[in-house]
Amino acid sequence: MLFSSIIFLFYFLPLFLIAYYLTPAKHRNYALLIGSIVFYAWGGPCFIFVILLTTGIDYLLVKQIEKSVTKKRKKRFLIISLSINLGILFGFKYLHFFVTNLNELLGFAQISAIELPEIILPIGISFFTFESLTYVIDVYRGDYKSLTSFRNYLTYILMFPKLIAGPIIPYNKIGFQIEAERSISSQLRLVGFMRFVFGLSKKVLIANVLGETVSEIYKLDAALIDSSLAWIAAIAYTMQLYFDFSGYSDMAIGLGEMLGFKIPENFNFPYISKSITEFWKRWHISLGNWMRNYLYIPLGGNKAGKYATYFNLWIVFLLSGIWHGAGWNYLIWGCFSWLFLVIERLFLQNISNMLVLFFIHSL
Repeated sequence: MLFSSIIFLFYFLPLFLIAYYLTPAKHRNYALLIGSIVFYAWGGPCFIFVILLTTGIDYLLVKQIEKSVTKKRKKRFLIISLSINLGILFGFKYLHFFVTNLNELLGFAQISAIELPEIILPIGISFFTFESLTYVIDVYRGDYKSLTSFRNYLTYILMFPKLIAGPIIPYNKIGFQIEAERSISSQLRLVGFMRFVFGLSKKVLIANVLGETVSEIYKLDAALIDSSLAWIAAIAYTMQLYFDFSGYSDMAIGLGEMLGFKIPENFNFPYISKSITEFWKRWHISLGNWMRNYLYIPLGGNKAGKYATYFNLWIVFLLSGIWHGAGWNYLIWGCFSWLFLVIERLFLQNISNMLVLFFIHSL
């Protein structure tokens, strides 16, 4: 169920909001949890059980992490949780890509290909997997206490405004909001509604229209596409990506405000950036923050020298690329992004790089 669909806009959302606002404040998490389960199960009834199973296991493992008195025992439960979450993500999202490429190699060696049944990707699996990891890691580090009830943890993972397209909200940014009794003023509801409408307009009136233009150009024979048309397609696709993704983020933030939650911003006018470094601080902010706090800094960040910093950045952008999808194009996109960031750090600091940004996003 997409935010821009008729079913969501005219059936699910009005009925859910009526039920949510009529529910006493101390019981609203029940309404939110039930609504989120219905929302997700609508598009993939079988996959809701995958989320429920993994969240149940994570909840128990985190409790064991919190109870453990030795670091070795804590790390053991952390590794189990990471293995389960990343293993499920790999199985659904990357196994087919891995086996397909392995079969190419086996073909050269005249070895029979590995048969793999078709795997349907659960909607939003990358988002809720990363949020599950933040919860486990935050509690392991001792930064925050675990949630006091399984219901609240399910609510954190399944909260439908950010479930299928983000932002990726770390547990430490919203856990206390879930446990609190949220009062929602009429002004906050109105502000949230306007933000939702703004995001919906970006998605439907701009992104979808640009998407149709790009599709029409891509359908043309390559011989009919001159340099002007190619630039139009590249720029239109670049803007389509922004308005589509940021539109969903605006809708998520608006829905969150209507429900009494403060959801972090995910885009901050990235195309006005004066450098690639600034661009990545403005584009998909929640993913960038996740990569910095849970990957880049644990790898050593920029504290181990220039070359180690570039290697750590390469790991981050490589994984950021493949996070967006299982394909060589995503890996190459991640490597290009890293390459231009390194070039900027070496030669182009404080110089406008807008053409490079358009180039990266048109790949």
